[in-house]
Amino acid sequence: MEKDLSHYRKNYDRNPLLETDLPENPMELFQKWFLEADELESIDEANAMSVSTLGLDGFPKTRIVLLKKITWEGFIFYTNYNSEKGKAIAANPKVCLNLFWHGLERQIIIKGNAEKIAPNLSDGYFESRPDGSKLGALASEQSQEIDSRESLDLRLKELEKKYANTEIPRPEYWGGFIVKPVSMEFWQGRPNRMHDRILFALQEDYSWKISRLQP
Repeated sequence: MEKDLSHYRKNYDRNPLLETDLPENPMELFQKWFLEADELESIDEANAMSVSTLGLDGFPKTRIVLLKKITWEGFIFYTNYNSEKGKAIAANPKVCLNLFWHGLERQIIIKGNAEKIAPNLSDGYFESRPDGSKLGALASEQSQEIDSRESLDLRLKELEKKYANTEIPRPEYWGGFIVKPVSMEFWQGRPNRMHDRILFALQEDYSWKISRLQP
């Protein structure tokens, strides 16, 4: 298969991102951008983000997860700790998050360190999930090989019977990670590929250095 995509072009013409409009803390700008994305009807899941890790095989890998909580400390998502992603984070907690909102011509690139959140916080979120999602976490040994889809569906049915009218417990291998940022880059599309790129870099005194990057 061969397809030439060199003629694919879109002109970005949204509002500029200027230093005069920046807060001292990038989390404030993140909150503002996220709320604007969440309110835009053309964006289905504003909290969808990519998580990039360095795998045990030495290769980087990126996948989409859902951002579930924003705090002043960082960004929380949930996963199976025994998954490929979870094992990669355990071996190298340096990760990169990316949120891209096409309708706003914006993206945010976050570099940070990931760590497990407290078990009681994972318990609280797990309890809020629908039963089907809880059972899915129990049924799937995420990233492990399985012989067929039928085997996976059968395991789920068995668990549905086992926990019918019974509280579904959170497995110890499932929970949250918080990514505490060390840098956050805000990208705003501009005409002629002269995009605005503003970088917040965390300093030793926990203040943020703000700089503009060339597009």
